[in-house]
Amino acid sequence: MEFVDGISEKALGEFLSEAQEIVENLNRDILKLDDNLKRGFNDPDLINNIFRFAHSLKGLSGMFGAKSMADFSHHLENVLDALRLGRVRLTAEVVDVLFEGTELFNRLIAEAGDGPLVPEEHVAQMIARVDHAANLAAAGEQSNPLDQVDLDPALLSVLTEYEEFRLIDNIRRGSKLVKVHASFDLMSFDEGLAQLTADLKAIGEVITTLPSSSSIIDGGIEFDILLGSQHDAKIIEDKLSDPGLVVGDVESRGEAVVDPVDMPGPALASVQVDAPQEGKPKEEELYSLRSVSQTVRVEIDKLDRLMNIVGELVLARTSIQDLSEQLKSEKGFSGLAVDLYKAARNLERRLDELQTGIMEVRMVPLSQSFEKLSRMIRKLSRSAGKSIELKIRGADTELDKLIVEDLADPLMHIMRNAFDHGIEMPEERARVGKSTTGIINVHAYQKGKHVVIEIADDGRGIDFDRLREKARSIESQDLPPVDEMTKRDLLSLLFLPGFSTSDGVSELSGRGVGLDVVKTNIANLSGMIDVHSEVDRGTKFTITLPITLAIIRVLIIHVLERNYAIPLSSVLEIVNIHSVDIHTIARREVVELRGQTLPLLRLNSAFDLGPSPEDDAGQVYVVVVGLAENRLGVLVDGLVGQQDIVIKSLGRSLSQVPGIAGATTLASQETILVLDVAALFSETLTRD
Repeated sequence: MEFVDGISEKALGEFLSEAQEIVENLNRDILKLDDNLKRGFNDPDLINNIFRFAHSLKGLSGMFGAKSMADFSHHLENVLDALRLGRVRLTAEVVDVLFEGTELFNRLIAEAGDGPLVPEEHVAQMIARVDHAANLAAAGEQSNPLDQVDLDPALLSVLTEYEEFRLIDNIRRGSKLVKVHASFDLMSFDEGLAQLTADLKAIGEVITTLPSSSSIIDGGIEFDILLGSQHDAKIIEDKLSDPGLVVGDVESRGEAVVDPVDMPGPALASVQVDAPQEGKPKEEELYSLRSVSQTVRVEIDKLDRLMNIVGELVLARTSIQDLSEQLKSEKGFSGLAVDLYKAARNLERRLDELQTGIMEVRMVPLSQSFEKLSRMIRKLSRSAGKSIELKIRGADTELDKLIVEDLADPLMHIMRNAFDHGIEMPEERARVGKSTTGIINVHAYQKGKHVVIEIADDGRGIDFDRLREKARSIESQDLPPVDEMTKRDLLSLLFLPGFSTSDGVSELSGRGVGLDVVKTNIANLSGMIDVHSEVDRGTKFTITLPITLAIIRVLIIHVLERNYAIPLSSVLEIVNIHSVDIHTIARREVVELRGQTLPLLRLNSAFDLGPSPEDDAGQVYVVVVGLAENRLGVLVDGLVGQQDIVIKSLGRSLSQVPGIAGATTLASQETILVLDVAALFSETLTRD
């Protein structure tokens, strides 16, 4: 996509950020429009919003010289304008075109950000599709609906084309029409009119608001508001007669309301609304140059740099605290030692506030990702002939921006898996007594320092006999005998590379690609994925992720002359046990803790560090870590302490080492490895 000559990299970044935000809002409102269409509900304000987003995108892309995007948004704006003016009826085909339009916008934005090129012929084809939608049969009728009611010609003559269409649409739907006459003080009418309009919208649709020509009051102004409502006449009359309708001292009085379609006479009931005269507003309230928006866009790279700086400050703070403790032990807690201690404590408080503030800026809601899932399920449903309802809860749950971005592909794979393998065809569901509409529930919630995302369908579930058949064809020393496999063993096969239960290959499945990628990507985020399934009841995937991968607090442990760090958010407790309490069950070391069997892990075995030394004292430390509902005990030689750290990547060559999330540098300048608790669980708890 071409741009104007001389555009800077910074300006291009701002363009891409704003364009992406507009497209996300566009997609969100089109999803609402599609939902309204299914419910037979018409929301003109929503169509207007979509039109304004397309118009804004056209202006933005035109300003930066993005010709392909400007041309397409111009044609999309035409069909939206025809839609909001009633020249085109809202149908599923029109909504399909709108969804495809947002997909094209995403591709064009990706192209501008050094993504794959979008062929010009593809843009031309989409423009042709949009133009075809704009030329669909007009929504007008042979007879003019306005002829069915007796309306004041003076009123009709001042209506805009859009307002006239909204009036006709209300008449077609059998709405009752009410004319509300309101008077306000000239110096404060804007506030009163805005409040009255908001209250009237709770009753129906405000079709137009016009200055009244019937009378003029000294120091005041009068308005006629045309209202259309589906409420019964008595309900509208009661609501308009309710003194509490309008907040403040405004009094409303309602008259009888008549049905404009059935009554050949005057169609408008008149309601008088009077506002008391008020004094002039203060001078400073008349004008303001302040911006309404309080939002500032910040590139994630800048936040990363700030986070790295905060990480270095955390190390410096720890060093200062160590110096304070050393000075206190050598000189006593007086004089300079007291001053240094106070300064260190103050630095700690301010640094905690800074760290919390930056973390809050990095957090974004999951709603952006979930909206894309809604669009994908809708498209797949129409193409495959399946009826699916997507129910989303917890969309406002927040995660680190970088985690949300890397989570997009795993969520897409799981949703496609639920759609293709889980939800049956409508006729199959009807045969087993299910509703022909399948349901996929997506639920996100925060649990401690983690976020849990559950994706559950009410489909056919996983056939465990089928899994056993597939398992027999896999030869691996890491797998137990097929006849001894538990349900957890069989379900873990789903995440093996190349494993698939489909006999054929389709656009969605059958290639053995998907869930192994999901597990790898989730593990790279220090997360964990689990699956539970019941035949004919459905399947549920549970993803557990840390809220952030930036600055975390860790427990430093000592194993075989080496120090390691365990994220403190995963540590449940630390216990001291006797070596004789450790037992071996099914080739795995376990210990009984408060009546529960706790599996144990020795890091020297996991990382092949050599045999553990004999413990003469017979006492060992066990760090109990938890992730979701799972528990694991890590055997360690000693405990060093706690510290805030910034995890650093190990690079591509070492990034795939299981059980290691990264490295960090302590205040003592020692570099140690950070354990990946999710990966340790995955390696240890593969069998019950």
